[in-house]
Amino acid sequence: MTERVCLGAIAGAFGVRGEVRLKSFTATPEDIAAYGPLSTEDGARRVEVTLTGQTKGALTARLSGVPTREAAEALRGTRLYVPRDVLPDLPEDEFYHADLVGLEVFDTGGAPLGRVRAVHDHGAGDLLEIHAPGLRQTALLPFTRAAVPTVDLAAGRIVADPPPGIFPED
Repeated sequence: MTERVCLGAIAGAFGVRGEVRLKSFTATPEDIAAYGPLSTEDGARRVEVTLTGQTKGALTARLSGVPTREAAEALRGTRLYVPRDVLPDLPEDEFYHADLVGLEVFDTGGAPLGRVRAVHDHGAGDLLEIHAPGLRQTALLPFTRAAVPTVDLAAGRIVADPPPGIFPED
């Protein structure tokens, strides 16, 4: 598990007074402003976030220390992080996406299937993007109890029972 978790990213400037378009990665997008100051990936800069509204696909926000459109535009693509210890503890059967990325995936017989590259949520439920040597493309595994019966963060592994067709048959 990482010491910091990415909560969002700056998508660009909004307006002419230093506001930004902010993509939130929190379950409730507006919660990004509730975690206190956020820091850049390198930790060199900390900003307070004040939400000002919404725009298509993003929130609009004012960041402390960003007074102009040019300063806001210069931050485009910057990811914003929070220390892990300020995040709430989750129930036993829930996980932060950041904790799943990088875990090794095995089938129920113990054969390796690959490693979690990303977690995607397209509205119908989470999908684990799994990369394995020898696969031409990544596999998308539904993150359901049926397809993923075991997640063991301490051991750094997932046990999967993938539906037919997810992984090529040998």
